Amino acid sequence: MEVRNCRNCGRLFNYLGGMNICPACREIVEEKFQQVKEYIRTNPRANIQEIADDNDVATSQIRQWIREERLQFADDSPVGIECEGCGATIKTGKYCDSCKTNMANILKNSINKPKAPESTSKRQPHDTKMRFLEK
Repeated sequence: MEVRNCRNCGRLFNYLGGMNICPACREIVEEKFQQVKEYIRTNPRANIQEIADDNDVATSQIRQWIREERLQFADDSPVGIECEGCGATIKTGKYCDSCKTNMANILKNSINKPKAPESTSKRQPHDTKMRFLEK
């Protein structure tokens, strides 16, 4: 078991994986997430700065929730983040559909190994000619 200091409050806690914060701070972050989610439902046209200011949450935290696909915005919403591949504006996740498709194709092509070319010689498997070695 690993013991770490909480990134938010500095208290020691048993780290089991995930975020580097203690269970108490994790609960506070989850409450903030639920608050932000409700705010977005009631204010669908709000931008990230308005959401952050009205809910006392950092814009970086909101962007992290969007990247984790915990928050998703409608197509007509002014909220958008940049695709990590090409920089296009997306509403949720890390990559746009085009970059996802390109990555999938690259992975698919790397898995399918090219076949070895067949030999061009037409040698018979059992040659009937007798051969002699000279001494």
